[in-house]
Amino acid sequence: MLIWALLGIQAGMALAEDGAWEHAIRIATYNTDLERDGPGLLLRDILRGDDVQVTAVVRVVARAAPDIIALQGVDYDHLGLALKALQARLADAGWPMPHAFSLLPNTGLPTGQDMDGDGRLGTPRDAQGFGRFEGQAGMAILSRHPVVADRARDFSTLLWRDLPGALLPRKDGRAFPSEAAQAVQRLSSVGHWAVPLRVHGQVLWLLTYHAGPPVFDGPEDRNGRRNHDETRFWTLFLDGQFGAVAEGPFVLLGGTNTDPADGQGRHEALNALLSDPRLQDPRPRGRGDTAADPTHTGDPALDTVDWPGPVPGNQRVDYVLPSAGVQVRDAGVFWPTPGAPMADAVATASRHRLVWVDLKWP
Repeated sequence: MLIWALLGIQAGMALAEDGAWEHAIRIATYNTDLERDGPGLLLRDILRGDDVQVTAVVRVVARAAPDIIALQGVDYDHLGLALKALQARLADAGWPMPHAFSLLPNTGLPTGQDMDGDGRLGTPRDAQGFGRFEGQAGMAILSRHPVVADRARDFSTLLWRDLPGALLPRKDGRAFPSEAAQAVQRLSSVGHWAVPLRVHGQVLWLLTYHAGPPVFDGPEDRNGRRNHDETRFWTLFLDGQFGAVAEGPFVLLGGTNTDPADGQGRHEALNALLSDPRLQDPRPRGRGDTAADPTHTGDPALDTVDWPGPVPGNQRVDYVLPSAGVQVRDAGVFWPTPGAPMADAVATASRHRLVWVDLKWP
């Protein structure tokens, strides 16, 4: 029990102020870094049972014990075999998550255009989102509560140019890389979903996405502009720009690939989201090694990724943001102190750390 307390890991119930037990749910996001270099390889590695990274990811999720988790960096296959295999491994580890949701991501999806302006066609950078094959590094939702899949909304096909106020790149006064490329370029590097789940008789909406990195481009800042707009989408969504916003509680979660203050990228959209009165930021903490990178200004205890540094270095790029009307019981980043139990597994699993928030429910 002492170990669990030290790691900030709690059971899935919260103690009410009057001493009675009430429902609580743990919502988490986790960029697993499980993507592989070819189709079917992730399924192979999960089924084989001896892949150290897969085993570490399973251990981290099982120890964190989320009721609902949004995953990034998980290869998609049309039959969902890799996701089912991951569910089986979690069940074997003592934390079954029988409900799943996943859609074909934009990663690796061919466009037929030169999307990065390098004069070549058919490279991973020419896909709708960077990918060596369709489905690489996709997203998924695993849950201990049913997913209402027939009510889910997928915004992943939205063209970037159709986003109000889109920051489309230009070079030498012309659309970059071309008008033809911008005519087919989707906003989502991976995906934008609104997915309802039924939790103890009430619907909870998950708004989830994984923005592309704001780097690896030229002075036209194509990737930086797109990353900014991928996050700004949610402000416009909450404004009702993409149809009626479902009533009731929701959680916005996923990966921004941008820190509020540090690193490259345009920080304005993320900071606008974090200060939006319709959301609350529990500011999860938990990094065991709280030494800041020399050039960074943000609170290192809030970091969620351990990139090689000092540039880009450790940053806060993974978020769980409940809607304003939901009561937050607790929150944390699963980042044990070096040498503590699970520290090696956490470091082996992914460069990212699992971020969790406990909500009073309903």
